[in-house]
Amino acid sequence: MRLGILGPANRDLPALARAAQLLLDEVQVDQIIYLSDDGALDLVAKAWAYRLVDANPSEDLLYARAAVRCARATPEAIDAYVAAERARSRLRALTSIPSRQLRSIELVDGRVAVFVYDKGILDQDDIAAASLLVFGRSQEPTMKRIGSRMFVSPGPIGAPGGGMAVLEEAPSGGVRVEIRNASGAVTAEDMLGGGPSLPGVKMRVQDGKSNG
Repeated sequence: MRLGILGPANRDLPALARAAQLLLDEVQVDQIIYLSDDGALDLVAKAWAYRLVDANPSEDLLYARAAVRCARATPEAIDAYVAAERARSRLRALTSIPSRQLRSIELVDGRVAVFVYDKGILDQDDIAAASLLVFGRSQEPTMKRIGSRMFVSPGPIGAPGGGMAVLEEAPSGGVRVEIRNASGAVTAEDMLGGGPSLPGVKMRVQDGKSNG
């Protein structure tokens, strides 16, 4: 499993769209979690869906769209329609945390990962149960170990050296944690469980660009 994480967009929808597309197309994550409830990711996904199918993109209208587009279409047009619908279906991989006061929980390599906007709402039960605590509210990318747990924030979209993170189940066990910048480059990484930790990668910002 490869899980993509997006920091808060702070109203920059074009940058959020670019980051989500990079995670889907280049990093090829299985799912994306957006660490805010501001509705920005829903707007991005809806705009993509309309562009892809050029009609009401509701799943309930799939067969109606097929009837209109394919009844007298050429094989090439039908292939294009199918490709567009497959791309639309991939948008179901985009999710947001339900509320800034609630948590989303995923299992990654059998480890509990808790996702919140503000880490200040985490209580002792959250921290005791989780191996990974991922939060959105941060001015900069963060990756910090405390005992057997790791606190991670990608930082907001557009933050130097961050904006995105990736959690990936390693073949030998454990979870690889990466922070990535706007171009998709890894600026920090570590390994939780399953083997020795990776050498620490410090994030340095020079002229607005990060260097690992």
